[in-house]
Amino acid sequence: MNISPKHKTQNPLLQKIGKPLQNKTRDTHITLAHGSGGKAMRDLIEDIFVNSFDNPILSQLEDQASLNLASLSQQGDRLAFTTDSYVVDPLFFPGSDIGELAINGTINDLAVSGAKPLYLTCSVIIEEGLEVETLRRVVASMKLAAQKAGVQIVTGDTKVVQRGAADKLFINTTGIGVIPQGINISAHNIQVGDVVIINGELGNHGAAILIARGELALETNVESDCQPLHSLVANILSVCPDVHAMRDATRGGLATVLNEFSVSSGVGIRLYEESIPVREEVKGVCEILGLDPLYLANEGKLVVVVGGENAEVVLSAMRLHSAGKDACVIGEVIASPAGVVLLRTAFGTERIVDMLVGEQLPRIC
Repeated sequence: MNISPKHKTQNPLLQKIGKPLQNKTRDTHITLAHGSGGKAMRDLIEDIFVNSFDNPILSQLEDQASLNLASLSQQGDRLAFTTDSYVVDPLFFPGSDIGELAINGTINDLAVSGAKPLYLTCSVIIEEGLEVETLRRVVASMKLAAQKAGVQIVTGDTKVVQRGAADKLFINTTGIGVIPQGINISAHNIQVGDVVIINGELGNHGAAILIARGELALETNVESDCQPLHSLVANILSVCPDVHAMRDATRGGLATVLNEFSVSSGVGIRLYEESIPVREEVKGVCEILGLDPLYLANEGKLVVVVGGENAEVVLSAMRLHSAGKDACVIGEVIASPAGVVLLRTAFGTERIVDMLVGEQLPRIC
């Protein structure tokens, strides 16, 4: 799969059948035959995946995607490479679904290195018995998310397992991006005097997943914050290339990210409770269940650490972006206690915010 415009060779299968026809798969549910490597599998892949993700690289239908190194090197001097698997339950939840989550989650893992996301893979493990229409909905969501983010899904894999060997649908996405010259974002760069910035409300994704499971008689309008963050990162880097650290607060939430930062850099971090944005509905869910919103999962929240002298210019750039309109400073980097995150409460006392032990919410991403 060569992305060079001079590449003219087309896969013989596509020459024979032309662009794959929609709805070639007549089955209503996934069967083991869809993973057998035969006609049923070919029809499923062409109908649902190739049709949706159609692009010049994927259309070659090779076992790998061939990427033009010259084109990549023109955009930066380092390659960013990441992979993640998504096993969320339920597959569809307020504000998003597993398909959009898989695309945006991998894009964000690239973005927090300062990279421009370019290419993704899509591998799915499907449980026998899953409704084909459910798979269509998920893939359609992935297609839309990739188009919005300006990335291409260029290769992938499909596996079908026996009923009970998986839970409906698991997705793995791997991403490749390019880091521009002069960008060096790492937790090891954090220094005393830096400030901690967040781009909006915490805990919405974790709360939305919990409520969507229907195990609790709770009714709220909380939706997942699932969104791509690469263009927000681009806004930040355009005004402050010297970002010290950046990470998206997914599993383990804000508390886990900041503990990782403090340990890696050998400094302390102090948070200010009254400055941390959390919706009242999320606070209510946490109070009922004995949870802490600092540990709830997010899928569209960016934690940024910059020098105190750059805080205002970074905040201004973030607030010009829809994903950063509620950006605010929530803490500062301190010399001691090293490797510890403290929370200054609304009552003026301080407590340690430790690394998450165990799991607050299973299957949230």
